[in-house]
Amino acid sequence: MQADEMEVPINNINNSNRQKSLPKVKELFKNQRKDSEGSMELPTLEFEYGDTDSLTAELSELYSYTEEPEFGLNRDCFEEDFRKQVKEKKWIELGLSEQRAYVMRLLDSLEVTNREKRLKVARAVLYLAQGVFDECDTETDVLHWSRHNVFLLYDMGTFTALLELLSMEIDNNQACSSAVRKPAISLADSTELRVLLSIMYLMVEMIRVETEDDRSEWRTARETFKTDLGSPLYNGEPFALMLFTMVNKFCSMNAPHFPMKKVLLLLWKTILFTLGGFEDLQEMKVRGRERLSLPPLPEDSIKVVRSMRAASPPASAMELIEQQQQQKRGRRSRRPLVKQDSLDTYNERDPFKNDDARDEEEDADDVDSGIEGEVDPLDRDVIIQPPPPLPPLRPPTERLSFPKGLPWAPKVREKDIEHFLETSRNKFIGFTLGNDTETLVGLPRPIHESVKTLKQHKYISLAEVQIKREETLQQCPMTMGEEDVEETPTETLYVGMLPNLSQYVIALLKLLLAAAPTSKAKTDSINILADVLPEEMPITVLQSMKLGIDVNRHKEIIVKAISALLLLLLKHFKLNHIYQFEYVSQHLVFANCIPLILKFFNQNIMSYISAKNSICVLDYPHCVVHEMPELTAESLEAGDSNQFCWRNLFSCINLLRILNKLTKWKHSRTMMLVVFKSAPILKRALKVKQAMMQLYVLKLLKIQTKYLGRQWRKSNMKTMSAIYQKVRHRLNDDWAYGNDIDARPWDFQAEECALRESIEKFNSRRYDKNQNSDFAPVDNCLQSVLGQRVELPEDFHFSYEMWLEREVFSQPIQWEELLQAQ
Repeated sequence: MQADEMEVPINNINNSNRQKSLPKVKELFKNQRKDSEGSMELPTLEFEYGDTDSLTAELSELYSYTEEPEFGLNRDCFEEDFRKQVKEKKWIELGLSEQRAYVMRLLDSLEVTNREKRLKVARAVLYLAQGVFDECDTETDVLHWSRHNVFLLYDMGTFTALLELLSMEIDNNQACSSAVRKPAISLADSTELRVLLSIMYLMVEMIRVETEDDRSEWRTARETFKTDLGSPLYNGEPFALMLFTMVNKFCSMNAPHFPMKKVLLLLWKTILFTLGGFEDLQEMKVRGRERLSLPPLPEDSIKVVRSMRAASPPASAMELIEQQQQQKRGRRSRRPLVKQDSLDTYNERDPFKNDDARDEEEDADDVDSGIEGEVDPLDRDVIIQPPPPLPPLRPPTERLSFPKGLPWAPKVREKDIEHFLETSRNKFIGFTLGNDTETLVGLPRPIHESVKTLKQHKYISLAEVQIKREETLQQCPMTMGEEDVEETPTETLYVGMLPNLSQYVIALLKLLLAAAPTSKAKTDSINILADVLPEEMPITVLQSMKLGIDVNRHKEIIVKAISALLLLLLKHFKLNHIYQFEYVSQHLVFANCIPLILKFFNQNIMSYISAKNSICVLDYPHCVVHEMPELTAESLEAGDSNQFCWRNLFSCINLLRILNKLTKWKHSRTMMLVVFKSAPILKRALKVKQAMMQLYVLKLLKIQTKYLGRQWRKSNMKTMSAIYQKVRHRLNDDWAYGNDIDARPWDFQAEECALRESIEKFNSRRYDKNQNSDFAPVDNCLQSVLGQRVELPEDFHFSYEMWLEREVFSQPIQWEELLQAQ
C-alpha cells in the first residue's frame, strides 16, 4: 500500500461553485450579507474541551441504533443461563461470593467448541457488563451495576479469556473469505466480533474512569489493568497493536466485516488509558523538564486556553465593500461588529490608534498604518491629523501595561538569539562569531539591551535537548556508550508499531477520508458501514430517516475516534522522543494528511458543529431503562436540544491541533497550506465562537501570513489583531511583515530530506540491533570462526548436497581476479 493511494483531490477546493455563482452575483452578495449579519448573533459555545465526553455519551456512542434489538437478546441469553443456576433470586440480590461463582461458570462455558453456545455465553457476559439493566429502575443504577460487574469480571480474568477469543476471530480465515465474496455486508457478518469488542470496550472505559467512591481494591485493579494493557504481555505485543493490526487488515480489504467503529473506539480508549490524557501529558512534561534541570513552564497551557474568551468573527468581504461605498458617499461607516469581544480590544486601548484608523486600514487606497508599518514620526503631524485626546477614564500608562494582559508569555529559541546576533554583528562589525551568544564586544548599547530581553524569555524545549543528545550519541558512540532507554508504555508502543507504522498511518487516514462529510462515495473506497447497515434495508420513510441519522452519527464517531487517537499519539511520541514524533508526522504528511484535513474543513463548518445526528430516546442507557415512545418524523428531525454537537466540535479542534503539530516550524509544510489555499477555509472556521478552536485556527493563519502577501494582510486586519491578542509571541518573529529570511522556497526539499536522514539515523541506532556496526569487535581466529554454530533451516540437510554442487563445485575460482584484487 503506497502513500499515493491516499491522494486527496484538493484542486477544486475553492473553485467548485465559481461557475455556478457568476450569473447570480447580486443574489450571492445579498445572501452573504444575510449570513454575515446572522453570524453576528451566534452565541458563544459553552464547550469545555477534555479527553472525552461524559461517561454516558461515550457509552452510548459504542452502539449504533441498528443494534437496539440486541439489548433484549443479551438479556434473554443471560436469563436463560442464569435461571439454570439460580432459581429465584435476581443478580443484584446475590452476595459477592455467589456472583463470583456464577462468573466462573460463565468463563468455563466460554471455552466450549460450539460456536453458537459460545456466542450465547458471550452475550450473557455482555449483559452483565451493560449493568443488568432489566433489574434497574434508573440510568444511575445501570451505570452503578455496570461498574460493579466490570470490576468483578476483570478480577475473575475475563479480559484474558476475551483476548483469546478475539485473536481466534481475527485469524478466522473462513469468515474473512466469506465476507470478501459477499456483495453486501451487514451487522450479521460481525456479530461475534461486535459482542467481544463491546465487552472489552465497557471494561476499558469503566475501569479507566475514576470516581470519588472507588474502593481501594478497584484503584489497585485499575493500576494493574493499565500496566497490563501497556505491556507486551499479549502475544509479545501491547493490546493496542492487536487493534492496529485489525485496522490495517480491514483497510487492505482482507477483512471487510470487521466492525471498525468499535475497533477504533476501543483503540482510542486503550491508548488514552495506557499512555494518559492531556492533563497527564502536562504533568509528564513538567517532570521531564525537572529531570533535565530546565526552567519550569511559563504557564499551564490547559488553564490558559480554558480561560480564553471567544471572539466574534471578522467582517465579511461584502461588509467591507459596503463600508467603503458609504465612506465615499460621505456617510459615517456602519460598524456591524458591535460584539467584537476581544478581537479589537487592543485597538480600543491603543491611544495611538483611533476609530478612523480602523476604517483606513481596510481601505485599499490609504497609507500604511498600524501593523503594516509606521509613518516617520517626524512627518506624522504633516501627513495625518493628530489623535484625539484620551478619554479621562483611561490613563496614558495603560498602553504600557497592556501587554501584561496577553494570555501567553513570549518565548525565544536559542536559534533566534543566534540569528539576531549574527545579523547585528554583520551590520556593525562585519563578521560573525558562529553560535557564540555571550560575546557582545563592538555592538551598541541597544543591541545589548535587546539580547538581555531575548535571554530573559529564552525557552529551551525538551525536543531541543533530545536533538542535541542524539547528535552527541551519533558523533561519539564509544564515549557515550549505549543509551539507557526507559521502558515506558509509549516506548513499548513505538517499538511495536515501528515495522508497520506507515501502513497503520495510511489505514487511519483512509478511514478518516471515508468518514469525512465532504467525501464523495467511490466504487473502490472502503466500506465503513458494515457495522451499521441492517440485514434488511428500510422500507418506510421513518426507517430510512432513522438509518440516515444512524449512518451520519456513525461517521461522526469514527472521525472523533481517529482525530483523538492521532493527536494522542503525536503528543505522547513528541514527549517521549522528538524523532518518534517526527517519524509519525512525516508519514502523515507523505500520506496527504494536510490536504485531507483542509478538505474536511471545506464545508459549512457551523452546520457540521450544530448537526443533530442523534436520537436521544435510543441512546444507551436511556433506551434500556425507559419505555420506548413511538418515533415520528418530527421527533427524529428535532434531535437533541443542545446548542452544538460535542463530538463534532471535539473532532474539529483535534484536527486543527494535528495540523498545527504537522506544520509548526516546518516551512515546507507551511507552504502546503498556502498552495492548497487554506486561508479562506480557515477564516470560515473562525465563525465558530469557541475560544480554543479560534486559537488553533489563528495559529495556522499566523504561520502563513508572511506568504500571503501585503494585500491580504491589509484586508484582514481584524484577523491580524486577533492573532496578536490570542497567539503566543515570538519576540523576533517577523510574521506580520513577511521579511523572514527563513521564507526561502529553495530550502524546502532539503529541509524534509535532512529531517528524514536524522530520523533514519535515530531509528537505526536505537532499534536496529542486528546492524553491522563499524565498532563491533572482529574475530580474526580461523578456528574460532569455523567453529561457530550457524543456525540453518530444518530442511537444509535434505538439500545440502545440491547446495554444495550449485554453490561450490560448479563455481570456477578466478584466481587471476583474486590476485588482481590484492
